[in-house]
Amino acid sequence: MAYLARIEPFKDDVVDRPALSLPMMAQSSFSPLEWSIIRLARGQDLSTIREPGLLRRFYYWLVGRRGNRGLANERLEALRRIAVLSWHFGFSVAGENVADFLSAGFTPEQYELLVASTHAAPQLRTIGGEVLA
Repeated sequence: MAYLARIEPFKDDVVDRPALSLPMMAQSSFSPLEWSIIRLARGQDLSTIREPGLLRRFYYWLVGRRGNRGLANERLEALRRIAVLSWHFGFSVAGENVADFLSAGFTPEQYELLVASTHAAPQLRTIGGEVLA
Protein backbone atom coordinates (compact mmCIF):
# COMPACT_ATOMS: atom_id res chain seq x y z
CA MET A 1 0.00 0.00 0.00
CA ALA A 2 1.40 3.31 -1.06
CA TYR A 3 0.34 5.23 2.01
CA LEU A 4 2.19 2.80 4.29
CA ALA A 5 5.43 3.05 2.35
CA ARG A 6 8.34 4.87 3.93
CA ILE A 7 8.61 8.39 2.62
CA GLU A 8 12.09 9.22 1.46
CA PRO A 9 13.13 12.83 0.91
CA PHE A 10 13.32 13.68 -2.75
CA LYS A 11 15.81 16.12 -4.11
CA ASP A 12 14.07 18.89 -6.10
CA ASP A 13 10.81 16.95 -5.92
CA VAL A 14 8.45 19.56 -4.53
CA VAL A 15 9.73 23.07 -4.85
CA ASP A 16 9.15 25.10 -1.69
CA ARG A 17 9.67 28.66 -2.84
CA PRO A 18 8.35 31.02 -0.18
CA ALA A 19 8.16 34.00 -2.54
CA LEU A 20 6.59 32.49 -5.66
CA SER A 21 4.33 35.30 -6.80
CA LEU A 22 2.35 36.54 -3.85
CA PRO A 23 3.92 38.03 -0.72
CA MET A 24 1.32 36.19 1.37
CA MET A 25 2.72 32.84 0.24
CA ALA A 26 5.82 33.46 2.32
CA GLN A 27 3.68 33.42 5.45
CA SER A 28 1.53 30.43 4.45
CA SER A 29 3.57 27.30 4.08
CA PHE A 30 3.17 23.67 5.00
CA SER A 31 4.75 21.65 7.80
CA PRO A 32 7.31 18.95 6.93
CA LEU A 33 4.59 16.31 7.46
CA GLU A 34 2.29 18.10 5.04
CA TRP A 35 5.07 18.37 2.44
CA SER A 36 5.62 14.62 2.79
CA ILE A 37 1.91 14.03 2.09
CA ILE A 38 2.23 16.19 -1.03
CA ARG A 39 5.24 14.12 -2.16
CA LEU A 40 3.33 10.92 -1.40
CA ALA A 41 0.47 12.07 -3.63
CA ARG A 42 2.82 12.52 -6.57
CA GLY A 43 2.92 8.83 -7.47
CA GLN A 44 -0.77 8.11 -6.82
CA ASP A 45 -3.37 7.88 -9.54
CA LEU A 46 -6.87 9.30 -9.53
CA SER A 47 -8.45 6.03 -8.41
CA THR A 48 -7.06 6.61 -4.91
CA ILE A 49 -9.39 9.55 -4.30
CA ARG A 50 -12.60 7.84 -5.46
CA GLU A 51 -14.68 5.44 -3.45
CA PRO A 52 -14.53 1.92 -4.92
CA GLY A 53 -17.53 0.89 -6.98
CA LEU A 54 -19.65 -2.20 -6.52
CA LEU A 55 -17.44 -4.43 -8.64
CA ARG A 56 -14.26 -3.25 -6.93
CA ARG A 57 -15.80 -3.75 -3.47
CA PHE A 58 -16.84 -7.28 -4.47
CA TYR A 59 -13.29 -7.97 -5.64
CA TYR A 60 -11.90 -6.67 -2.34
CA TRP A 61 -14.33 -8.86 -0.44
CA LEU A 62 -13.37 -11.84 -2.59
CA VAL A 63 -9.63 -11.48 -1.99
CA GLY A 64 -10.07 -10.47 1.66
CA ARG A 65 -8.86 -6.90 1.44
CA ARG A 66 -10.11 -4.76 4.27
CA GLY A 67 -9.49 -1.29 5.56
CA ASN A 68 -9.79 2.28 4.50
CA ARG A 69 -7.70 3.56 1.60
CA GLY A 70 -7.42 7.09 2.96
CA LEU A 71 -5.41 8.66 5.73
CA ALA A 72 -6.74 8.56 9.29
CA ASN A 73 -6.46 12.32 9.82
CA GLU A 74 -9.23 14.12 7.91
CA ARG A 75 -7.16 17.27 7.43
CA LEU A 76 -4.23 15.33 5.96
CA GLU A 77 -6.62 13.29 3.80
CA ALA A 78 -8.05 16.52 2.37
CA LEU A 79 -4.48 17.64 1.63
CA ARG A 80 -3.67 14.29 -0.03
CA ARG A 81 -6.77 14.45 -2.21
CA ILE A 82 -6.10 17.99 -3.45
CA ALA A 83 -2.43 17.14 -3.95
CA VAL A 84 -3.31 14.13 -6.13
CA LEU A 85 -5.63 16.34 -8.17
CA SER A 86 -3.01 19.09 -8.39
CA TRP A 87 -0.32 16.70 -9.62
CA HIS A 88 -2.68 15.57 -12.38
CA PHE A 89 -4.58 18.75 -13.30
CA GLY A 90 -2.66 21.74 -11.92
CA PHE A 91 -4.88 24.79 -11.41
CA SER A 92 -7.85 23.24 -13.23
CA VAL A 93 -9.20 21.37 -10.19
CA ALA A 94 -12.96 21.46 -9.67
CA GLY A 95 -14.23 24.11 -7.26
CA GLU A 96 -15.91 21.62 -4.94
CA ASN A 97 -12.58 19.87 -4.36
CA VAL A 98 -10.90 23.18 -3.58
CA ALA A 99 -13.79 24.02 -1.23
CA ASP A 100 -13.25 20.71 0.60
CA PHE A 101 -9.57 21.58 0.93
CA LEU A 102 -10.35 25.04 2.29
CA SER A 103 -12.99 23.72 4.69
CA ALA A 104 -10.36 21.38 6.17
CA GLY A 105 -8.59 24.44 7.57
CA PHE A 106 -6.19 25.38 4.79
CA THR A 107 -5.95 28.83 3.24
CA PRO A 108 -6.25 29.92 -0.41
CA GLU A 109 -2.58 30.95 -0.27
CA GLN A 110 -1.63 27.40 0.73
CA TYR A 111 -3.63 26.06 -2.21
CA GLU A 112 -1.80 28.37 -4.59
CA LEU A 113 1.55 27.40 -3.05
CA LEU A 114 0.68 23.71 -3.40
CA VAL A 115 -0.29 23.96 -7.06
CA ALA A 116 2.60 26.24 -7.97
CA SER A 117 5.04 23.88 -6.25
CA THR A 118 3.68 20.79 -7.95
CA HIS A 119 3.69 22.59 -11.28
CA ALA A 120 7.32 23.69 -10.83
CA ALA A 121 8.50 20.17 -9.90
CA PRO A 122 9.73 17.85 -12.65
CA GLN A 123 6.98 15.57 -13.90
CA LEU A 124 7.07 11.81 -13.37
CA ARG A 125 7.17 9.51 -16.35
CA THR A 126 5.58 6.08 -16.17
CA ILE A 127 6.08 3.07 -18.40
CA GLY A 128 3.83 0.10 -17.82
CA GLY A 129 2.84 1.34 -14.37
CA GLU A 130 6.47 1.70 -13.31
CA VAL A 131 7.45 5.18 -12.19
CA LEU A 132 10.58 6.66 -13.70
CA ALA A 133 12.22 9.79 -12.32
